[in-house]
Amino acid sequence: MSIEVNFMIGGEAGQGVQSVGFMLCKALARGGYHIFADQDYESRIRGGHNFFRVRASDSPVGAVIEPLNFLLALNRESIDLHRGELGPDGIVIYDRAKITGIAEGDDLFGVPLEELAEIAGNKVMANTVALGAVAGLIGYDREKINQVLTEQFKGPVGEANIAAAKAGYDFTEQNFKGKTGFRLKQASDARRLLLSGTDAIALGAIAAGCKFIAGYPMTPTTPILEYMASKAKDHNIVVVQPEDEIAAINMTIGAAYTGMRAMTATSGSGFCLMVEGLGLAGITETPAVVVLGQRPGPAIGLPTRTAQEELEFAIYSGSGEFPRAVLAPATIEESFWLTTKAFNLAEKYQTPVILIIDHTIATSYTTVERFDLSKVVIDRGSLYPDKSVVKPEEYKRHQLTDSGISPRAFPGLSRALAITDSDEHDEAGHLIEDAKTRNEQVEKRMRKITGMRNEIAPPRRCGPHTAETTLIGWGSNYGAIREAIDILSKEGTKVNALHLSELWPFPADAMTDALKTCQTTYVVENNAAGQLAHLIRAETGFSVSGRILKYDGRPFTPAIIADKVRRKEVVAW
Repeated sequence: MSIEVNFMIGGEAGQGVQSVGFMLCKALARGGYHIFADQDYESRIRGGHNFFRVRASDSPVGAVIEPLNFLLALNRESIDLHRGELGPDGIVIYDRAKITGIAEGDDLFGVPLEELAEIAGNKVMANTVALGAVAGLIGYDREKINQVLTEQFKGPVGEANIAAAKAGYDFTEQNFKGKTGFRLKQASDARRLLLSGTDAIALGAIAAGCKFIAGYPMTPTTPILEYMASKAKDHNIVVVQPEDEIAAINMTIGAAYTGMRAMTATSGSGFCLMVEGLGLAGITETPAVVVLGQRPGPAIGLPTRTAQEELEFAIYSGSGEFPRAVLAPATIEESFWLTTKAFNLAEKYQTPVILIIDHTIATSYTTVERFDLSKVVIDRGSLYPDKSVVKPEEYKRHQLTDSGISPRAFPGLSRALAITDSDEHDEAGHLIEDAKTRNEQVEKRMRKITGMRNEIAPPRRCGPHTAETTLIGWGSNYGAIREAIDILSKEGTKVNALHLSELWPFPADAMTDALKTCQTTYVVENNAAGQLAHLIRAETGFSVSGRILKYDGRPFTPAIIADKVRRKEVVAW
């Protein structure tokens, strides 16, 4: 019989909500459980309601679900806001000495968190006591908890936290008289990686040979910079935090021009500032990987929440016309592999590649199998053979070719004289004004789109081929859509899905063929405009039946999607 448990840790900023959630994830992963966890936090340093959801299962999972089995409430507000989300046998664990005046019920279990923490050494370890209390409720191997605490806290601090967790565990064993219905034992001996989306992107960049990253910190992509900085010495990576996003994109272009694999990472507001630099990469035919982490706008919007509002911005941004690729990973595992592909596409076609993610995929955690690094392919594209150089000035950086791709020579590393310009230029890179050369260079650059389109994967299909309803999505909604299909299938409703992870150049032929067999089609997106639906119509001429849209800054869950399909609550425009 399948085992699945759903936890939430709630509190205010500064109470260690994320720390407890992450340590619980690690401990359960050590027991062979599949994990999916997400976090919701406000854009303030201290105060404001935060929560961290952890789903553990003995089968793979790809989204958060309802209802909760356990709510670990570090403050009163968490009880007031989330008690109603408990399932029939759900339990709230709270500090009985600190949180008073709440309505009693079988779903409440009070633990003196701060008192036990003070006995163990310091009341700031109340969240560690809470972690031990949760482990005690589910009868989980306390040694797994101790391992995680030892890694998280070194020396005497680690020993004190182990004592605090033991105090919470022992109190629960001795005082809890109810039934939870959950006794989590070792699920398997499997050892998996526990990664966030930003972890996976950083690892993918390192595996792909990235040697330079510049970025101005912005939620949700800052952890990419932090991870790369932590590994910089091990992998000879230059990590720069410049004064702003304009400098970041220009530094990235400069590094790539000299032959380094280079990237930058930002969010929507920062990408706005990078757009001029994106055009510079386009006209100079310089490879650059840009990670765009979406969050709700306009302007600052909700800086710590999720959205899919910048798809068309990523595809069309920039002055003039130039080719680019846009990739949007559907899972944290795919975030690794699409990052490696982004570097290959950028160098092969000498153009910007945008890896577009959202806050959900950036900050969620999941367990993934170890990456097979033997499958990582590094394709540096067409490089100019140094032995071909007779006279340095004879090299043509923007030579006209049938593919639109000109062999690259790296300045200072070759006998060739590599020249380019942000003005329109001739084959040798010198600026021009005549119409003939302008036409030749525009057409040369645009010819790359044909080659790139051949490397874009078709939409992913799942569910019964003959379903009555098709859900169409992109990016991080994949897990929720997949599980919504399972929910509806058990009710007798046939639903399938088409999901896109590689969005530009748009796979129009493959999408058109897939849509021919569909009956009712709903696009599922975290935006108000239905941007993917608009893109599908523009590229294929196909109008979807309706749109399931969510733009409150929170991710879809399988239950939300399933309910919208049942009720046919879709946006018609």
